[in-house]
Amino acid sequence: VLATGSEDKTARLWSTKTSICECIGILKGHEDYINCIVVEDVFVLTGSADKTIRKWDISTCDCMFIYKGHNSLINRIICTEDFIFSSSYDRTSRCWDFDTGECIRVFAGHKRGVYPLIFLPSDDDEEFNPSSFDWEGCKDILITGSSDFTAKAWSFETGKCLQTFKGHNGPITCMATDSLGKILFTGSTDHSVRSWSIAKGEMLKVFEGHQASIICMTVSTFHLIGCYH
Repeated sequence: VLATGSEDKTARLWSTKTSICECIGILKGHEDYINCIVVEDVFVLTGSADKTIRKWDISTCDCMFIYKGHNSLINRIICTEDFIFSSSYDRTSRCWDFDTGECIRVFAGHKRGVYPLIFLPSDDDEEFNPSSFDWEGCKDILITGSSDFTAKAWSFETGKCLQTFKGHNGPITCMATDSLGKILFTGSTDHSVRSWSIAKGEMLKVFEGHQASIICMTVSTFHLIGCYH
């Protein structure tokens, strides 16, 4: 199934295995345009400019739950099996219980809208533990990027800001980490990508060469790949 969100306030589900591009479901209910969409198991999650997130059943197209709490449009959503993380123009990110819809944590501290999100969960295998830095017993980490020119690392357990990554001269539009979750990469409208030590909050390198805003990137084993607008 392919899931798409639109400025027409709906999301659509499409069959990708038929010869005809068949729409197999329309998700109606949002009161403004859909800004982000995630498929998780048998559900679709949509974030909208109407300040809400909705959970939909793929098989019936019914809205199962509306997550309310943000005070402005939803910019991004990511999902684990148990939690939904969202970022908003209201300067906060939030964590929601996937099943109950309860807002578990509000991460507040940015001075402008929050955009990209990365969640680094703890792992019993320390060799491959992406968040093996122990700040006062904190293991699970949320990283947010903002139009206030900074990124922040937060304790999932307490909502406390652990590190602030300062150095960009423009909003942070995209982020990635290395395979071990020890190095953070941030892309910005200042035309640069910067790398950081997540544990220390220190800037490591500046990747310069683009002549316009960095809008997306991905990290492979050997290369950092970025696109600009």
